[in-house]
Amino acid sequence: MNSKDMTARLDPNRFGKGTGALRSRRPVYMDFLPPCNNACPAGEDIQAWLALAQAGDYEAAWQTLIENNPFPAIHGRVCYHPCENACNRAFTDQEVSIHAVERFLGDLAMEKGWKPQFTPRPGGKRVLVIGGGPSGLSAAYHLTRLGHTVEICEAGPVAGGMIHFGIPAYRMPRQELEREIRRVEEMGVKIRLNYRVDDVQSEKTAGNFDAVFVAVGAHISKKIDIPARDARGMMDAVSFLKSVEQGEQVQLGRRVAIYGGGNTAMDAARVAKRMGVEEAMIIYRRDRANMAAHEFEADEALEEGIKFNWLRSIKEIDGATIEVEVMELGDDGRPRPTGRFEKLEADSLILAVGQETDTGFLGRIPGIEFKADGTVIVDQAMMTGAKGIFAGGDMVPSERSVTIATGHGKKAARHIDAWLRGESYQPHPKHPIVQHEDLQLWYRTNAPQVEQAELPLAQRLGGFEEILKGIAEHDAIYEAKRCLSCGNCFECDGCYGSCPEDAIIKLGPGNKYRYDYSRCTGCGTCAEQCPCHAIEMVPETAAAK
Repeated sequence: MNSKDMTARLDPNRFGKGTGALRSRRPVYMDFLPPCNNACPAGEDIQAWLALAQAGDYEAAWQTLIENNPFPAIHGRVCYHPCENACNRAFTDQEVSIHAVERFLGDLAMEKGWKPQFTPRPGGKRVLVIGGGPSGLSAAYHLTRLGHTVEICEAGPVAGGMIHFGIPAYRMPRQELEREIRRVEEMGVKIRLNYRVDDVQSEKTAGNFDAVFVAVGAHISKKIDIPARDARGMMDAVSFLKSVEQGEQVQLGRRVAIYGGGNTAMDAARVAKRMGVEEAMIIYRRDRANMAAHEFEADEALEEGIKFNWLRSIKEIDGATIEVEVMELGDDGRPRPTGRFEKLEADSLILAVGQETDTGFLGRIPGIEFKADGTVIVDQAMMTGAKGIFAGGDMVPSERSVTIATGHGKKAARHIDAWLRGESYQPHPKHPIVQHEDLQLWYRTNAPQVEQAELPLAQRLGGFEEILKGIAEHDAIYEAKRCLSCGNCFECDGCYGSCPEDAIIKLGPGNKYRYDYSRCTGCGTCAEQCPCHAIEMVPETAAAK
């Protein structure tokens, strides 16, 4: 080949401007769904507020967070953070401590006195919320942001529901709980305490309300049939925790048994220890691997000296003697009796076998239907069979947690708003979720999660001081920076620096990039190195459409 032919082959204009039909695919900047956002029951845009916290813009991070969840100081403490269970960072070292940063922002907001910034939509209506727990408070908060006037009727002496009466102060300090609730009141929500609603329709008419959201929670302990010759030392866990919270004297004796294996059972046992009992023991018909409680709850209970009697089922109580049957797990993982019995000694027994909701007062309303367990059936818009009456939280068929209840309140508020305005609320369709195998972490470094300080064990049992401590500002920034920004461009310049054709144009800080397709050859180098998988290679025919 002579030099003239070689020059012709190297001429960039030989085939005309750009690549034309030679390119079979092209890169496209995309926005995918991070797994943390997808896993959050409250629907938080976690990635967005972590990015703002990382930049040190804490108030903007808090404002972004409370667009979806009004109680970061609460959820940063009591949420079981399924977002972290889904975090892709766990494949590198440890998941991002999302709850710790959320708590940092929530506590900082209270310290600084920040107020929610929003523009209510005109033309709002009046909405009655029955129940001042997390679901009712969340609905009231979001309805207020949407421009409506809201009144909460709470049967108890304080708002907060089971956060207040079911979660001990060593996990949820009361001052922070009350301040988060007070912010909702300062937005204009009226809360009527010690006010039980038995006739929803009459209350709706008398108050001139246009819609009702019912969220009465699950405050009634389930009943079980245990033969007992002397039941004076028996009580249910919900009543026990409420009595302790209200400062009432509860006689437990030296030894107390707690029947159940859920989080409430763990709390009841740990509270009993703080009440001065010498021995608190859990009796549970399954083993630890199949317990309902979260792993860390059992770990902390063991640390505090709680004893566990796994695979034991109570058969009879005779004074201070509890007869239990030894169980074994079948091939299906379910416990089955063995015919072998043991005797345990305890001065009192606390039953923690689950909670039910008191929804009987809704039975007189035409159209409302119930499941066999008393929960209320709702449609996709959280509306019951009665027009204009919505329901959420623990009283509808669902998993039960503070965060799920809070998410129900937000969802219901958006549907109630649309219904009152004669519209239909349709949530935005979710983008595809980015999994760990989609990432190209060329900058991977080992940066383990910050450990939250804990109250020393020797100081725990003397009172209800909070066990888990918050993190400092520098740790909050560090944790936020550990976020991999899965699925969404964070302007690392990797694509810009890797493109051999200079086909990527920087649009300035915060504006990301765009492609000059007249230069792009479709080689895919940019997509192959994108650490967060914010670039997708699509067929040229699909791009043309």
